[in-house]
Amino acid sequence: MDNDFGKKRLRRSTDQRMLTGVCGGIGQFVGIDANIVRLAFAVFTLLGGSGILLYIIAWIIIPEEGTDTSVLEHIIRNFQGKQSNL
Repeated sequence: MDNDFGKKRLRRSTDQRMLTGVCGGIGQFVGIDANIVRLAFAVFTLLGGSGILLYIIAWIIIPEEGTDTSVLEHIIRNFQGKQSNL
C-alpha cells in the first residue's frame, strides 16, 4: 500500500495560474505567494533572459495538478507510439 499522506509534490497549479501554472505551483510547494515567484522569473529574464528558459523547462517537466505525467512524458510517449493520459 502506497502511503502519500503528508508528502508535498511539485505540481503546476490549476487555480493560481496566469499562463501555465508554474509560478503558482512553485509558490504552493515552497509556501510563498505566487507573485514572488513571478517576480523572481521576471528578474532572471531581465538579467540575461534565463527566466524564460527556466520557465519553459519547468512547464515541460512539472506535471499539472490532477495528472501524473508531465508535458515531456506526454511528448515522449507519443513519439514512442504509446498511449498517454494527458
